Amino acid sequence: MRPFTFERPTSIAAATAAASQLGGKFIAGGTNLLDLMKVDVERPTNLVDISALPLREFNATAEGGLRIGALVSNTDIASDPRVRERYPALAEALLNGASGQLRNQATAGGNLMQRTRCPYFYDVYMPCNKRQPGSGCSAIGGYSRLHAILGASRDCIAVHPSDMAVALTVLQAEIEVHAPSGVVRTLPISSLHRLPDETPNNDTTLAAGELITAIILPPPPVGRQAYRKVRDRASFAFAVVSIAAILDASGGKVRDVRLALGGVAHKPWHPRAAEQELVGAPSNGASFEAAGQAALSGARPQPGNEFKVGLAERLIARTLTDLAASGG
Repeated sequence: MRPFTFERPTSIAAATAAASQLGGKFIAGGTNLLDLMKVDVERPTNLVDISALPLREFNATAEGGLRIGALVSNTDIASDPRVRERYPALAEALLNGASGQLRNQATAGGNLMQRTRCPYFYDVYMPCNKRQPGSGCSAIGGYSRLHAILGASRDCIAVHPSDMAVALTVLQAEIEVHAPSGVVRTLPISSLHRLPDETPNNDTTLAAGELITAIILPPPPVGRQAYRKVRDRASFAFAVVSIAAILDASGGKVRDVRLALGGVAHKPWHPRAAEQELVGAPSNGASFEAAGQAALSGARPQPGNEFKVGLAERLIARTLTDLAASGG
């Protein structure tokens, strides 16, 4: 056990100030941070419990979307009738993400801030640039079956584990962030997580002490939505490959499409080339197969995870085919 201090502020300003100090970490549900502390990967010197902050609101916005406070549980989001009816991809992603017990405990903000489940990251006796910058990446040349095939670098091939983040990416959500200075900003969910480059230890674009306070969903998009996840076992495993998709098709043509992939990169992957290829194309299997190939055209797999390329291509084609058949 490593010693640490603990505080429970009652204001956002006090929480961000406390966490901005060296060694400060926010804790809410604790479903990931506590695990990492137990295996000596995370070593905070000060835990800042944000559970007393007023971040549990779950309201409609004037624009026709939803504003979800960062402390709303994953269970409450997935079971909310507005989410199930208007944002089914998000509900499906959360229900596929973890057991009921974990969903009850996990929070919206914490879900987005969870860290990779790369086994080398969790093993303090193995080199890992994400855990100890400059030490090397044991996954390169090691066990890489579940690792990245897109957007990786020579320093890290880990993947981001969040199902929720993939769904929010395709829904073009925004997040609200409070800084220790008092500045409040919103940014697209696609700008929160980052690719590894030469600094894989930095999972997000947030600065020290910055706190996610809300997720903002825009009005629901036109078209059918789906979230699908391929995993090694049916009982709440992390994704080998996952997809969130929205398809708007009529008259045999694709009018609009949005795609996001999970389990393939250091952040939810947005295959823009595949989307661009589909708009205006026939809504049929041939078009969807071509889109899958376009989405994976830049893949750089490791020995041991080459199968992910074909798997992701087929998952895209099958998901879009099913959406089109259901009236997408």
